[in-house]
Amino acid sequence: MKDARQISSSFRRLRSPWNGRSVGLSRQLAVRALLFGLAILPGKAAQTSPSPIPQQPQVQEQPYDPRAKIRSTVELVVAPVTVKDSKGNLVDDIRKDEFRIFEDGVEQQLSLFSADAFPLSAVVLLDDDLKPKAAGELQKSLLAIAGAFSESDEVALARFASFFTPVMEFTPDNDRLMAELKRLFSGDESFPDPESTAPHPKAGDQPIPGAPTGPQQSVADKTTKHVDDAIHAAAEALRGRDRERRKVIILVSDGVDARTNTYTYDQTLALLLSSDVSVYAIGTEAALLRRGASPLSRYARATGGDTYFVNNVPALSRAYARVAEEARHQYTLAYVPAGTDRTRNYHSIEVRVRRPGLEVLSRDGYYLVRLP
Repeated sequence: MKDARQISSSFRRLRSPWNGRSVGLSRQLAVRALLFGLAILPGKAAQTSPSPIPQQPQVQEQPYDPRAKIRSTVELVVAPVTVKDSKGNLVDDIRKDEFRIFEDGVEQQLSLFSADAFPLSAVVLLDDDLKPKAAGELQKSLLAIAGAFSESDEVALARFASFFTPVMEFTPDNDRLMAELKRLFSGDESFPDPESTAPHPKAGDQPIPGAPTGPQQSVADKTTKHVDDAIHAAAEALRGRDRERRKVIILVSDGVDARTNTYTYDQTLALLLSSDVSVYAIGTEAALLRRGASPLSRYARATGGDTYFVNNVPALSRAYARVAEEARHQYTLAYVPAGTDRTRNYHSIEVRVRRPGLEVLSRDGYYLVRLP
């Protein structure tokens, strides 16, 4: 029997968020060893096997491979979970036996559980089309973003208004991140981008060149900002990052969204869920008026992220650190699905805790097959 340190080491190698995808052969062995408490070891299996058949001279003897005895795939579903108390503080002492997890309404048996911190792959996505006051507050808070991340994280920067604009590719170099933020803060980068101040179609001017195709914009629309498209682009950038990391979008915006996005909310959400990406939204003062109806809240709730609404520079600066800390210190729950229809591509997830008075944040579900 292996000791606890060996089991823990196996689990750390295993803990990537596979999200319903089939596990590789070597990982299957690790999963089964953990699920059955390593009760059956290769040595014991060999002792109870019949006497080996004499080797034929022309056949080279092959070493014993326990993986050859595994015939089925283990489908492990991993769900990161955040738990808060009534004051919004993180609760870090929930035990495995206090969690209950349901797939499509059917309770599942937890196979793996961890409260370990994970490094982050984060896209910081900044709204370029804020009102002057909010834009000024955002610029003054930008340098605080670098302080939210640790040396184990990797961060990319992007801006958006009518279009998604990458600013910096993923890097673990905090000095480089600080330099890029200083460039944004100093105005060396145009902020907001030129597209957000282009003539508005409903005012009788020419449409913005290169604007996404879609249904005719109604008179009720007062913006050309595309939140859905920007989140979709950020999710595309994250989908190929290391599975050993938490993949998150940190979105700073007022939540105003045009009706002319190339991608719908449902399409963007499907990409987020299939790519294991969570949205953490920081809403500026204008977003307070829409709170629950804002796309910021909708994306955060559905992906197991969170939303913070702020109305001044100190609150905005604090929100960066709180979001990164929350994303990094989620519980990790995993189970092998049982009792649900495996012919369906999408499956809902609900997580509960037995302890009363707590708020549980987890994603709405997962896809068996990754979207193209």
